[in-house]
Amino acid sequence: MVKPVRKSPNKNPPILSHEFIIQNHADIVSCIAMVFVVGLMVHATSPIASIFITLQHNVTLAGELPLYGPGIKDWACVFFYTLICIVIHAIIQEYILDKVSKKLHLSKSKLAVFSTSGQLAFFYLISSGWGIDLIFKEQYLTDIARIWSDYPAPMTFLLKLYIIVQLAYSLHEIPELYFQRIKKEEWTSKAVQSIAATVAVYVPYFLSFNRLLVCLLVLHHISELFYHGSLLIQTVDKEEKFTKWTKRVSNALQILARLGSIVLAILTLWYGLALGEQQSLDIPAGYFNTPLVRIVLLAGILLLQLYLTFNVIKMELERSRESKAAIAAPKGKVQKKEKSKKSKKSEESDLPEVDQNTNKALRKQKVK
Repeated sequence: MVKPVRKSPNKNPPILSHEFIIQNHADIVSCIAMVFVVGLMVHATSPIASIFITLQHNVTLAGELPLYGPGIKDWACVFFYTLICIVIHAIIQEYILDKVSKKLHLSKSKLAVFSTSGQLAFFYLISSGWGIDLIFKEQYLTDIARIWSDYPAPMTFLLKLYIIVQLAYSLHEIPELYFQRIKKEEWTSKAVQSIAATVAVYVPYFLSFNRLLVCLLVLHHISELFYHGSLLIQTVDKEEKFTKWTKRVSNALQILARLGSIVLAILTLWYGLALGEQQSLDIPAGYFNTPLVRIVLLAGILLLQLYLTFNVIKMELERSRESKAAIAAPKGKVQKKEKSKKSKKSEESDLPEVDQNTNKALRKQKVK
């Protein structure tokens, strides 16, 4: 769980100590990012700085709109936007989430959930809106065949920037393990999740299946947006008026998103791209539309969607068990009280009549 980073005004930690870096990591990272921005303004360093800031691998012909393809230089751009994600993460945490959490007076466990889900909800909201805008601009809904037609189709500026930001956000979660004081026991699992998310985005991007990738990301991010929104409501809703409904809507959307992703992947990789496939790869041209590549990629997408569906079902079963245990616990206490009363009465009934009469007389005196 993410613990919110709060600067303590009374303490001045030593320079370059762990506490100093954690408290001022946003300022340090923003200074590193400014080095690249200033380098872009200087004529001598502009060619190097432009590799980190501007999009590379332009494949535009003369007189056309700028179009791009994937390449190795994209990782320099991913590094720069990873720095930007770290700075934005700190701004959202300090100026929005921390201020709201102080007013809500949450417990430590709920505060950790609020910080984690709040950060992810912001990202999924922006990513979903951006992805939906791309889908409408590229006309994937009105003409679904555009998802697999003209393969390998070059990317527009906004489409490539969208994928670069996805990679940068996945990678920025690794240094955030240190900046947000995550427990060391959780570092391995969190880092593996971040690397797996990066690989899941980069593989179809490198193989030029970018249009399918955007559609799958939008479906995933919409479902995750409602999931983390439901977690935020659960932390705030103390009377649990809206908790049940938000859980049901979130689970339904997650299942629908998995089914939609499976249908779209099969339609694109199994049927659509098979119409123009070749038997041999052409790596310099970025052509990977072969039966073997498509089957391996389709199998990976299906396994990923099944894994995510299994997680949804598993979490719902755990919640139902916890709720049943919470309901059964008070009943057990009531039964214990009733048993204790019955045992007292039985103990009194075992006494002789003289002792029973004296007990009754003492009770009457107490009542008076």
